[in-house]
Order: sequence, then structure tokens, then C-alpha cells
Amino acid sequence: MSRIAVNGVHLNVETSGDGPALLLLHGFTGGVPTWELHLEEWRDFRTIAVDLLGHGRSDCPGDPQRYGFEQTVADLVGILDHLGVTRVAVLGYSMGGRVALLLALHLACHSPGRLRALILESTSPGIEDEAERDARARSDDALAATIERDGIESFVNRWEALPLFATQARLPASTRERLRHQRLANDPTGLANSLRGLSVGAQRPLDEDLGRIDAPVLLIVGAQDQKYRLLARRMAARLPRARVETVSEAGHAVHLEQPAIFARAVRGFLEERAASEERSSEKVVQTGRSDPKSLA
Repeated sequence: MSRIAVNGVHLNVETSGDGPALLLLHGFTGGVPTWELHLEEWRDFRTIAVDLLGHGRSDCPGDPQRYGFEQTVADLVGILDHLGVTRVAVLGYSMGGRVALLLALHLACHSPGRLRALILESTSPGIEDEAERDARARSDDALAATIERDGIESFVNRWEALPLFATQARLPASTRERLRHQRLANDPTGLANSLRGLSVGAQRPLDEDLGRIDAPVLLIVGAQDQKYRLLARRMAARLPRARVETVSEAGHAVHLEQPAIFARAVRGFLEERAASEERSSEKVVQTGRSDPKSLA
């Protein structure tokens, strides 16, 4: 565990493995432990798991504005710079997927070539309808106020009862208890402000920008999560180099409900990317090789 100072706050970052860098971004109420079950499968990569601001062991500032998308992306770029990561694959789940999308767009604009690949699990590109987007922002602000007023346990009870997570009821009791413990360990102020700052209602819709991401993209969704299956198709139609992987017997949290399948899908995609880069490198070397006859 390492708390890294970046842009006036400290974020908890845990690294593991050795190889090409893979940045891991959890969903709302999650944290670094989200990825524990998968690290052995990803041991040939240098995984960089971050507790986003307001979560886990990272700082929980009192100003909701500090949790916004631009600040969050700047924090992640700062972490990559601090760790000396020049090229990176990014994996994000749900809220972390939306952050990953914005990070990918930032890198496409400011650091072309730094993004090796992008993996989005159960991710939305944003709400296109302005009225719906405003309504969601108000709803999330009201929910944040209940976290501050009623405390973390009351909120977690409400959060776990959402229809979005209904398929998690079939998980082993030990898994559900571990997940609940992780959620309860969060700070109420941090969660409330993260909900405000990273609300999908506060996010501009990204559909028109997706064409700028020229890195390969893998979209992972659960077969029983109809809303996000449709969103994945919507994004794949606009991303230049994307494919969708639908996992059976899974809902919103594929990494949790089908961890072995999820981990193998991520590893396979990244290995394909590495092999493709190696072939491209060999082709460049062969093309650039001098012909001895030309030197005669």
C-alpha cells in the first residue's frame, strides 16, 4: 500500500505484478479490494489499483468540487507520472468506467500513444437528454444528502437493494459479506461528495467524442444487465476499434459474479494487444532494414 501525494490530496495506490502497466478503476462504493480475486490471473502485468478520491484509504475532502471529472483525470495522470508509466492500459468498472473513458479522451488529446488499450465493464457514455441528465444530478445530490444525514450503514442497505444488483443475491454469503464490509468501510463524507462530483448527471455525454479513441477497446457486460448491454452496443458503434464481450449468468458486476471468466477475458485481450504490438514492431524493423545491394 502507498499513499501518493497528487494535486494537494493523497490517494491510496497498490501495485502488483510485473509487465505492461494496467490501471484499475473501481465503481462507486468500491476500492482497491475490488480486484483482489483477479491479480493472480494478471500477474504478468503491472497492475495499479487506485482508491478514487472519497473511497477506501484515499483522502475525503469536504469540497464536492474537488471530486469532479477534470480533477479526477488530473489526479490519475499525476499518479501515472509519479510511477513513471509512459504507456498504460486502463480498466474501469461502472463509475470507474466513466472516469476511464474521460482519461482515455484526455490521453488521446494530450498524450497520443500513451493509451495502449481500454477495457470498460458495465459503463455508460453519459446521458444524452439534457432534462434527464439534470434530473439525475438532482437525484444523486439528494441521495448524497441522505448519506450525510443517515450514515453509511443506512445508505449501504439502500444501495444493496437496488434492482441493478439483484443478480448478486446468488453470490456466496461469504462474498456478499466481504463486499458489504468493503462498502461500510468507506467514509460517508467521501462517498457523498464522490456521488455529487462523479454523478452521471454531472458528466457531459461522450458519444460524439468516442471516435477520438484510437486504441483497442473491450466492452464487457453481463447478459442479465439489459440496460448496459444496450449502452455497450451504442458505444461500440462509435468507437473505431471496439468489441463487446457479453458474459452469461452475470449482471452489472461481471468481475464479481463471474470472476474467472472476467479475469481471463481481460488477460486475453491484453495479450492480443501485446502480440499485435510485437508484430507491428517486427514489421517496422523488417521494412526499415537496409538492402546490402544498395550499399554496393
